[in-house]
Amino acid sequence: MAVRTQIAIVGNSGRHSSNPSDPFNLGRPGGSLMDPTAPNPFATPDFVTPAPSAPSQSSRSSGYFPKVSAPRRRFKSSRLVGEFEKPWLEESKRTINWDAVILYTFVLAGLGISAVICWLNVRNIPNPEYCLVLEDNFETFNKDVWSHEVQMNGFGTGSFDWTTSDPANSYVDARGLHIVPTLTLESTDITYKQLTNGYTVNLTKDGTCTSREQRVSNIAGISQPCSAKSNSTKGTIINPVRSARLTTAGKKTIKYGRVEVVAKMPRGDWMWPAIWMMPQDSVYGDWPRSGEIDIAELRGNDAEEYPLGNNIVTSALHWGTSYTDDAWNKSAGEWGGKRTKYSDDFHLYSLEWSEKYLFTWLDGRLRQIIFFDFKKNKNMWTFGEFWKSPVNGTFKDPWSQTGRSNTPFDQEFYLILNVAVGGTGGWFPDGMGQKPWTDKGDTPMRDFWQANSTWLPSWGPVEDRGMIVKSVKMWQEGAC
Repeated sequence: MAVRTQIAIVGNSGRHSSNPSDPFNLGRPGGSLMDPTAPNPFATPDFVTPAPSAPSQSSRSSGYFPKVSAPRRRFKSSRLVGEFEKPWLEESKRTINWDAVILYTFVLAGLGISAVICWLNVRNIPNPEYCLVLEDNFETFNKDVWSHEVQMNGFGTGSFDWTTSDPANSYVDARGLHIVPTLTLESTDITYKQLTNGYTVNLTKDGTCTSREQRVSNIAGISQPCSAKSNSTKGTIINPVRSARLTTAGKKTIKYGRVEVVAKMPRGDWMWPAIWMMPQDSVYGDWPRSGEIDIAELRGNDAEEYPLGNNIVTSALHWGTSYTDDAWNKSAGEWGGKRTKYSDDFHLYSLEWSEKYLFTWLDGRLRQIIFFDFKKNKNMWTFGEFWKSPVNGTFKDPWSQTGRSNTPFDQEFYLILNVAVGGTGGWFPDGMGQKPWTDKGDTPMRDFWQANSTWLPSWGPVEDRGMIVKSVKMWQEGAC
């Protein structure tokens, strides 16, 4: 049963004023707002809820807000009556969507053309026959394959390292072949004072020098690859760093073929790791007339602090008529990984070389570093435009007489693995990365050594330092 609520305004006397113009009895004696006995016009009215009872005429009209009765609206259905059209039941009358037809036709045609182009390129990729001539996983150090080169003049690059056969600088363990730079003061009896003044190292006298004198160093104060003398007045010092350089010269060589090296590069400022090749015989003359193949070269500087750091791999061919006329910049390339530092993990560095082309790549053929097509040029002399260089007025063309477009890269080459440190040949540009020496300075090696507090901490502990080579493979083009 519905319950209706009546609202009544109850004054002090319990009834309404009889004067409509004076509802609060202000006109009667004592009827003042200041009269405490007068009803408060702002007070909340009392609510009176009567007991449920049968509705009556008086109860329906009583209360402060009387109920308003409204006529009830009659429901009317909106459903359609009778026959009407139902087009969705009729047979489909769709027309051809020519826009979609044209779009899908071009998409399919593009996919087909792309597939044909890919197939033609794959078909044209040379797949020569190879014969494996070297596979070394470095379970031990194989002297039938590898030799140490021991020198002090930087092999023509002006690097600051003294290459040795010391086990501290190259050794084999479960991880592979390690090539590790160390401080000369740590691995020899030379003192700090002797390093900088009054001491001579003569590798010829002790019978350890292996120099073939293919390249002449431009380091101030060092004119011979087998000796060094410290002199504080002249600013010359004994090489402050010792490292290693291993080669397959005279043992394993190829003329055209393939090379694969799996290696983890070193981390450390001014380290210069390299995987490269040199000619077994200088058929066309001293460097660079007989050529050089750089499969992979890097810098050990952290890429987050040095623009040319350990996230960039460089490949190049060196060829020219003199030390100062090397055309490597016409045949060089690099691969950079924004999120990859090649000192963090092992990577595959590869070379494929034939009479027609030379190709280097990183971790697979899709990551091409350089591709040099020998057949696109008449010969290396004209491609290098050496005839334009004034210095070559005194040099004859050393290559064209062979009739081959790839000369001097048509001879037997051997493999080199090394980690150099510093240098004055431009590999570390002046003014970049707080380089502590200048290439044309009077005392670059001494300047480098005196700033050792800036670079030595980046090298880390000896056991984690250097390049680690897990495996090396070499194939000769042609059947075995």
